[in-house]
Amino acid sequence: MADQEVGHATLLSNILQGRGAKQCTYQYPFQTVRSFIDFCQKLTRWGESGVFGFLEHLDSRAAATLLLDSISTESRQQMVFRQFEGLFPMPVWFIPGITQSMAWTLLAPYLVECPAENPRIEWQNFPALNVTNNPDATPYWNTSVIGNETTPAITHNRTDPLSYPGRDIFLSWETPGKKVSYNESYTTNTTAGEPKFVAWISQLNTTYTPLTNINGQSGQTIQPGGRVFGDNTAPVVNGSMFVLITDSDLYVTPFNLSMLNPHVVAGPAVYQSG
Repeated sequence: MADQEVGHATLLSNILQGRGAKQCTYQYPFQTVRSFIDFCQKLTRWGESGVFGFLEHLDSRAAATLLLDSISTESRQQMVFRQFEGLFPMPVWFIPGITQSMAWTLLAPYLVECPAENPRIEWQNFPALNVTNNPDATPYWNTSVIGNETTPAITHNRTDPLSYPGRDIFLSWETPGKKVSYNESYTTNTTAGEPKFVAWISQLNTTYTPLTNINGQSGQTIQPGGRVFGDNTAPVVNGSMFVLITDSDLYVTPFNLSMLNPHVVAGPAVYQSG
């Protein structure tokens, strides 16, 4: 996988003809092998979703084709990391895109230092969102009970799912104005009004649930149900997906998701629904 990423970086450098950013220093939060794998399966999820979100908006169709060739490899990486963690490898029918600002919000906290000549990233940094009771896929269970194992495998079906519709979700978020990313050179901000909804970005859908019990920078909601195409089709919420706090339940499609940016109070956070 590391060699694949070297290849992708070389491709981007060639496309940008020397005008791209130089290598930065990162710092990641994991301390154990299991937490490393968990972080990687989430990182590759928002890595691919971030690219899917802007590919169709590029003026250069040729560049979009090349980027699609590379991000398809990352999709395979994400599936493999899920297998390493003992999760079901292919839980969704569709991989959602997210906006560039959403992807940058997720990436920025891990950047520690970058060369001074690197071009400034102009996307918005939203305030951070934390799911305080996010389902945890890292516990290791090596048992003989089918459905309870979390050992690395081609596939596992969990008898007890990580999450379910109607589950209480507890959220906390930061206020805007925090210095983030390398050299603390970026500042989080939002143009949204008061927090009212939780947006769930998964599959082809952006689904909203009311934000309740709001107390300062915290609140709660309920995990939604629903199916992608109605009865007997895939559940909308599954896998590693995205939640945000918004001031509106604005209708958006996978193509015009950036219309949601002005309404984001905080987030996204990766929600480990399955």
